[in-house]
Amino acid sequence: MARKTIRAHDVVPYSPLGPRRDDNRRARAEIEIDEPTVLVAVFGQYDSHLVQIESRLGVTIAARGDRVRIEGPEDAVARARDVIKGLQTRVLAGHDIDSGAVESLIAMSNEPMLEGIINGDNETPPIMIRTRRKTIVPRSATQIAYMQALARSDIIFALGPAGTGKTYVAVAQAVSQLMAGSVQRLILSRPAVEAGERLGFLPGDMKEKVDPYLRPLYDALYDCMPPEQVERRIASGEIEIAPIAFMRGRTLADAFVILDEAQNTTPAQMKMFLTRFGQNSRMVVCGDPRQVDIPGGDAQSGLADAVRRLEGVEGIAVTRFTSADVVRHPIVGRIVEAYEGKG
Repeated sequence: MARKTIRAHDVVPYSPLGPRRDDNRRARAEIEIDEPTVLVAVFGQYDSHLVQIESRLGVTIAARGDRVRIEGPEDAVARARDVIKGLQTRVLAGHDIDSGAVESLIAMSNEPMLEGIINGDNETPPIMIRTRRKTIVPRSATQIAYMQALARSDIIFALGPAGTGKTYVAVAQAVSQLMAGSVQRLILSRPAVEAGERLGFLPGDMKEKVDPYLRPLYDALYDCMPPEQVERRIASGEIEIAPIAFMRGRTLADAFVILDEAQNTTPAQMKMFLTRFGQNSRMVVCGDPRQVDIPGGDAQSGLADAVRRLEGVEGIAVTRFTSADVVRHPIVGRIVEAYEGKG
């Protein structure tokens, strides 16, 4: 009798130690990866990616030749299979794979639409943002909704802790639209509240005084565009990076506008910023409502005030990230959870 080949989407229940409770059923699945270079990238150095999947999902993975066998609890086997197939798809698409990519697929493996997100289908293309230097794909379930909101809504509020990709994904979307010509300018802003009245005592001109507070925006830009293009577009005015105070009195048309660290704006500053919105523009407001640094302590955050007033208004989307969406090293998520748990 010819041996049956278990396809990648088969998860076969089995019980090596006799009958078990239905909620603890064991299963196995096999995946075949024909291309050696793909196999090496999926496995990682010294099979580090497989070890990471085993540790996080509680399964056992055995790799022999071009076959990968997964055994463990039925739900975990199904998740591990989807993660490995997702890694394979990303490698074939030319994306780099690291521990962060593995972690993101593990985090999203509870989502029923994972395969459609990675592969797309005849009606729904895969969710991704293409820039000159890299292609960004969702690294958490909430990033899926965020990327969809960035593609369709006029004003997007992104709320949540550090490390969830709020600003980075927004900058990537802005760069993508600038490259495609759907906007003519990219404007990045954030309040420089840490400097306060001490700005005048810092050395250098105004740009040199405020640049340290805008550095995260520069970092995201350089990650999405070649440095020489960033500098050239800044010199030509296509890309502008400035404190929020510089937005007063302007109408920002044909622009993709991002306000970072928005929790440190006052309600008056936020109203001023939002009313700069012009024709053929998109505006993203990012911040963590739990990390307000406005001097005085009792001052109300313009971010919280704006979300309270505007959530539900047509054309405005609100995406809320949590510690579960942290896409940096997994320990960052645990740190955020620890601090949030202690109030």
